[in-house]
Amino acid sequence: MERPADLAAAIDAAAETLIAVLDSAAARHQVPPTQLRVLTLISARPETNVNGLAELLEVVPSSASRLCDRLEATGLLRRVPDPRDRREVRLVPTAAALTLLRELAERRQRAVQAVLDRMPARTQHDLLLALASFARAATSVPEQQTDPAVQTA
Repeated sequence: MERPADLAAAIDAAAETLIAVLDSAAARHQVPPTQLRVLTLISARPETNVNGLAELLEVVPSSASRLCDRLEATGLLRRVPDPRDRREVRLVPTAAALTLLRELAERRQRAVQAVLDRMPARTQHDLLLALASFARAATSVPEQQTDPAVQTA
């Protein structure tokens, strides 16, 4: 079966639509998207410090630190000494932050489910199979393309 020429464009458009659905579900929160991203990153990586966060965000450490200052001021983040090295400071989401992230995830899933509920069951099943296949392809290591013109000694 030949791939339609516009498949990549259709996937890109679907991704944009999905982002809009997810953003709409998150719009009720008073926390800006960048701060939500920080909370998501540090909740998934309990060993994160400001420098590590800066690397994950691809920003300078002073920018990451200012983000942390704002989150700390709103009660969503704490800076705590690392028990293994008290000179090191770890970033820890508060219980309020974890509740916020959990509620956001539930709201986003409900928003996506509402869209899925408007699709026929067979299409939902096909989408599930296609997304699983896409995820496998995206995370697999591509086979080495060997050029017959290039020989190694």
